[in-house]
Amino acid sequence: MSDFILAIDQGTTSTRAVVVDRAGEIRASGQLEHRQHLPRAGWVEHDPVEIWDRTREVVARALARADLTHLDIAAVGISNQRETTIVWDRRTGRPVHPAIVWQDVRTQGIVEELTADDDVRATFTHRTGLPLATYFAGPKIRWVLDHVDGARAAAERGELLFGTVDTWLLWNLTGGPDGGVHLTDVTNASRTLLMNLETLDWDPELAAALGVPLAMLPEIRPSSGAFEAAHRATLLEGVPVTGVLGDQHAATFGQACFAPGEAKNTYGTGNFMLLNTGTTPVRSQHGLLTTLAYQRAGEAPVFALEGSIAVTGSLVQWLRDNLGLIDSASQIEALATSVPDAGGAVVVPAFSGLFAPHWRPDARGAIVGLTRYVTKAHLARAALEATAFQTREVLDAMNADSGVPLVELRVDGGMVVNDLLMQTQADLLGVPVVRPRVTETSALGAAYAAGLAVGYWSNLEELATNWQADRRWEPQIDAEERERRYRRWRKAVTRTLDWIDEDEE
Repeated sequence: MSDFILAIDQGTTSTRAVVVDRAGEIRASGQLEHRQHLPRAGWVEHDPVEIWDRTREVVARALARADLTHLDIAAVGISNQRETTIVWDRRTGRPVHPAIVWQDVRTQGIVEELTADDDVRATFTHRTGLPLATYFAGPKIRWVLDHVDGARAAAERGELLFGTVDTWLLWNLTGGPDGGVHLTDVTNASRTLLMNLETLDWDPELAAALGVPLAMLPEIRPSSGAFEAAHRATLLEGVPVTGVLGDQHAATFGQACFAPGEAKNTYGTGNFMLLNTGTTPVRSQHGLLTTLAYQRAGEAPVFALEGSIAVTGSLVQWLRDNLGLIDSASQIEALATSVPDAGGAVVVPAFSGLFAPHWRPDARGAIVGLTRYVTKAHLARAALEATAFQTREVLDAMNADSGVPLVELRVDGGMVVNDLLMQTQADLLGVPVVRPRVTETSALGAAYAAGLAVGYWSNLEELATNWQADRRWEPQIDAEERERRYRRWRKAVTRTLDWIDEDEE
């Protein structure tokens, strides 16, 4: 057997390829950012062709840096930004519209139309485990079909394909118009508002309600199992793709959260906490999502509760790009630690409304508690605290739904290098926060899923032994102070609600 697994980790702001060895160590990587297009307030788009081009380039870089070829790779895994929606022509491979990114809120009118009927809203939530919200892919497909000339007619003729980014990459990697396969996995399918949690297949009634032709939708497969081999015209010629998961599900897998009750939190563009609930879906009563954790071929699916937060790392990008408070994201920790606290300022980054546990698309961002005492350093600290407070809200909901209080939180993602943030997180949760030695857990999880399917790793127990802690943060404030700060945060959140009304576009 070949010596390595290659994982493609396609995220909201960048694409990464990593070479993983049997010990779960990353031997080489390549990474490139792609452009963020913001044509209107609340709209976020990517260029799918640019993403595919970047993917090929980072694969080439990773292989070159490891001094490897496709002959050294046993299998390929893919993780991806999940709800981001691409529609393309199956004959030419050209997208009919830019990718509509998961953060985008242009589909609010479609969502309001559907939620106006209580029975329709309840049906969607019961069958999919999701609230009707702009976050998910289904309404985005509908928007493309409604707004691109000729798209609906072409879709009904079977000429257009839909996919989240995993499907787009897999189709191109396996040949594109020259025989590319049109597939997705259960985790990505579970983010569309179109997959029935009971059957793990597309639901015709839900598709009809959204106005999405079933012929557009990819075949759903287990996350770890056979998909297809890479096309001869790629650098990965003949290597089987055997793992596909949405990025947060991949991170859960990479964090070795294989047992019910184990949870991770990823700090990226947004924050995403997933709790393994076992082989039975748990219906949230507190604003969380019921989703798939993963499925191995021939085995029962494993479900999860998820708390999705829209804006965390992207708040730091906003401070850098829009306000110019820092020159690079890495500077925020030094700036924030130059003051002992946030000076009374609270930042609520509801740029695209509030996601879990509120699900309030009418909210917009606010900075409250401002006085002349507040400096850019205080705002930097408040921005980091906003990430920690939003995670606290999700954890409270997760504890309420599961009935089992979390005793520690495993963390990963780009923001976990920030020691101040991690300590603040432990303080505001009141539980230890643990960072693993390998923090690129989305890529690692995709690699694990791919490797398991081809026997590169034997079982989940072997993967669990690869996980090693790097650093642990213990809470350093008392319960009274913790709750005082949390009350101020919740008061600030109320100031963001009901902003979008008839006076706003």
